[in-house]
Amino acid sequence: MRKFCLAGTTLFLLLLACAAQAQEFDVGFGVNTMLAPSASSASNGYATQSLKGGAYPVVGAYGIFHKHFGLGGEIAWKASQGLYQGYQPYRPLFFDFNGVYAKPVSKHIGIEAMAGIGAETIRFYQNYYTCNFVTCTNYSSSTHFLGHFGAGLKYYFYGNFFIRPEAHVYLINNNIEFSSPWASRVGASIGYTFRPIQ
Repeated sequence: MRKFCLAGTTLFLLLLACAAQAQEFDVGFGVNTMLAPSASSASNGYATQSLKGGAYPVVGAYGIFHKHFGLGGEIAWKASQGLYQGYQPYRPLFFDFNGVYAKPVSKHIGIEAMAGIGAETIRFYQNYYTCNFVTCTNYSSSTHFLGHFGAGLKYYFYGNFFIRPEAHVYLINNNIEFSSPWASRVGASIGYTFRPIQ
């Protein structure tokens, strides 16, 4: 988990440092929900637990550095704890780092597509804390590598402020805690596009 937080922080700082050189730099916040196969559809090797449902706040940013291509990253997490198998509190988090293609199609509308890699981290909460020399936590984590694909349609409703309906697909390696190796995240974000002063 610390490795992913460090990688995310490093990417974000790199994007901020490069923002002055970027053709555009977008930041956004949104709320999505998760779509996934039901618990009853679990095949051999997968648990009868679905990732489906819940509100997922999302924070992301990307910079366009060459023509319409750039780099970005985002994090989405389940807003409230769920119950795993009816008794164990848990919360999934998704991190992804992507190559991004973003292009305006008119004065007020832009399209974007992204593909990259990341991780799903599932926090399983307990009634007690485990401490080490750095911190104390009341959860254990299970982390899985994932591939990520996403697309959105930006509508600039006021200056550089936009709203973006979006859809994302996660292909999760060895996702045995849930009913399937894939999940989809759909929803909308609101954000702002920074552009160089002309």
